[in-house]
Amino acid sequence: MDINGIKSVLKTLCAEDGVSGDELSASKKAAELLSKYAENVEVDKFGNVTGFVKSGVSGVKTLMLDAHIDRVGLIVTYIDEQGFIGVGACGSPDVRTLPARAVTVHGKTDIKGVVSTLPPHVKKDHGAPEISDISIDAGMTKEQVSKIVSLGDRVTVDHHFRELCGDVCSAAAVDDRAGVCAILAALDMLKGRKPAYNLAVCFSAQEETGERGAKQAAFRIMPDEALIVDVSFGRTPDSAAKDTAKLKSGVMIGFSAALDREMSEGLRELAQKCEIPFTCEVMPSSTGTNADAVGVVGRGVRCCTLSFPIRYMHTSAETVDLNDIHAAARLICEYASGGVGNG
Repeated sequence: MDINGIKSVLKTLCAEDGVSGDELSASKKAAELLSKYAENVEVDKFGNVTGFVKSGVSGVKTLMLDAHIDRVGLIVTYIDEQGFIGVGACGSPDVRTLPARAVTVHGKTDIKGVVSTLPPHVKKDHGAPEISDISIDAGMTKEQVSKIVSLGDRVTVDHHFRELCGDVCSAAAVDDRAGVCAILAALDMLKGRKPAYNLAVCFSAQEETGERGAKQAAFRIMPDEALIVDVSFGRTPDSAAKDTAKLKSGVMIGFSAALDREMSEGLRELAQKCEIPFTCEVMPSSTGTNADAVGVVGRGVRCCTLSFPIRYMHTSAETVDLNDIHAAARLICEYASGGVGNG
């Protein structure tokens, strides 16, 4: 899959809603795309998408490829007497970016609204709002809203998939539909090559609210190893260089107490051998990804993270360079083809 193919798949995935706990629309689309490469593809009752690629060789290990399908958003918590819709955070959206934003409330039917905010002329506190201060104006009375919207319905911030300069794109849900895209691209690159593992692919639910889906899927699959594909922090003018990576710097190979050092070192050597651009991402104690959950399932699973930098994480303008997704896909493909320590 080339850069244009990655762009097309990412745009398709980012167009779906799929806030944590309500991933079905995104899961169905991801399952449709996965069915081109894997067998026994299904969406389970929790919202996880799973599928399998057999190596055709007996006795080989099982490698789990995971990226989460859910995205951050909001959840309806109350409807006041004037018809304003109160919300809570589902995951951890960047609340600073929400005032006056256009949103969609996914009720019995989708309805449009805007996040209520005071004009600067009368607002005394100019700091970021608390999530408890956020409400949505749908232009309806309480009676009208209540016929369509129920407590627990999800809310997404409206967005458009934008192509910026070069191969840089911006959209909501890049975290972690870009990871899903990288795995699909790797499977496309594997066509005509025999994997050295039995591959178990998982596009997991509810990562943003506690890494629940991957834990369940890993318990069912019981893999020997896992590559967890997610996003990390991209360089911006106000960020520290030691905590971020530049866009177009390649795949980020994880090093952490929570990860298998042999896998991390092996992936670094493989990237060097195959001339795949990469950086190393050090996460001292835990990773904040599904690796933290998958690694301790059953008798333990050898894990490593593969990430790529994005800017403006947990907003509706998450920005990624498609070349970094491509680099991650190449490294996944090479590892699945030959692996490290798969004897």
